Amino acid sequence: MSPDDCKKRVRTHIDLSWNKGRLALAEQLQSKYFTYKSSLAQQPLDSAGFAQIVRDIREAMPDLEVVIDECLNDGNKVITSSTLIGTLVKPAFGRQPSDKIMAIAAMSIWTLNPAGDIEELNSLFDIDGGRSLACQEAPLAQAQPLA
Repeated sequence: MSPDDCKKRVRTHIDLSWNKGRLALAEQLQSKYFTYKSSLAQQPLDSAGFAQIVRDIREAMPDLEVVIDECLNDGNKVITSSTLIGTLVKPAFGRQPSDKIMAIAAMSIWTLNPAGDIEELNSLFDIDGGRSLACQEAPLAQAQPLA
């Protein structure tokens, strides 16, 4: 796959899974050996474990939007810097529900196999940084950009 095709595959996976909750479609972009490692999980997870984390977060934050701030490619690896934005309606990330908009930074390294399937995803979420950003009460469409 070309570098642009690799980045497109990752962007599509983010959009299908995190933004739309279309987990069965996102899974089709994953290798049968897919592994998810994250600061949100205590151990590596397979596709089903990844899907459960996404479902849990989308349930706690139904207006969730993941914005890709940067997407870089190096060989079979894609690196994304993203921001998760939304309002908590259920406890998550060590916080109670609030009408305030929360933003959480995330860095991810995606490894694609030669066929272009996503083999591994490693993500680090800045939960503590998200706590300090939970300050806006306006609806998401009216929120000001975060510096």
